[in-house]
Amino acid sequence: MKKIVLLSIIFISLLCVGCSTSDADKFKKEYESLNNKKDKYGNIYRKVNIDKNNKIKYATASDIVKMIENKETFAVYFGFKECPWCRSVTPTLINVVNDLDVDYLYYVDIKNIRDESKLKRDGSIYISKKGSKSYYKLLSLLDNVLDKYEIDNNGKKIDTLEKRIYAPSFISIVSGKAVKLEEGVSSKQKKPNMHLTKNMIKETYNKFKCSLK
Repeated sequence: MKKIVLLSIIFISLLCVGCSTSDADKFKKEYESLNNKKDKYGNIYRKVNIDKNNKIKYATASDIVKMIENKETFAVYFGFKECPWCRSVTPTLINVVNDLDVDYLYYVDIKNIRDESKLKRDGSIYISKKGSKSYYKLLSLLDNVLDKYEIDNNGKKIDTLEKRIYAPSFISIVSGKAVKLEEGVSSKQKKPNMHLTKNMIKETYNKFKCSLK
């Protein structure tokens, strides 16, 4: 009887292990879940195929803050699955990480942790949505590589006097210091959903490869 119970426990444990979802599986399912679906504007999301052996490791903004403060060396990718520019470069970034045999690529979903600023009718700026505490901390720690947060006002850029982590943003951290930010988007890609040529993909590959090295 004891043997039967023990075997049952082992069998159930093996089933649980088999059913667990790794970060690689989760990331693949997350991005591929939007294939052939439409966004709120009626545009079809770019179809992406994510390598099942990707090196993605999910992290929170707080995790990245701690790693920077601990003077660690690593690479982090900020994006979100709905971002059309992210969908243009993510599969290529995954290939670069695999080709260079990097242990992990930390991934932070940036969509819901950032603040949002808007313009009032009188032209003044107000914060319509506050960001998380960890996001603001990241703005401080990554300040030297981040771009200005600007709002478009009929073609005119209005400076919010703040930095922003745009998506996609691939950042190399060396001994706790941000040394390079790379978006990876080809200079020939003018629209987020346009067809990607081999040359455009090659340019993206080389940008990420240079940054990661």
